[in-house]
Amino acid sequence: MEAFIATINASTAIAIGIMAGLAALGAGVGMGLMAGKFLESAARQPELIPVLQVRMFITAGLIDAAFIITLAVALMFAFANPLLSAITGG
Repeated sequence: MEAFIATINASTAIAIGIMAGLAALGAGVGMGLMAGKFLESAARQPELIPVLQVRMFITAGLIDAAFIITLAVALMFAFANPLLSAITGG
């Protein structure tokens, strides 16, 4: 039983690392692409910068929200593992 619990803990730690890493990678790539497209469109039509800037910040908030939600789920698995509590009954 203890080996099974250790396996669950090890698998959970790997899953947390993968979740956090992919979320950070996705957020970084998404922010980079968004900022690049904003600069391209601002250079083409400078009169639309205020409208584009508002939309860029809304999109940045959504990208960050997805990243933060993923980190919250990863922290839930780190500190209150539902897989482990289903096995141990606690």
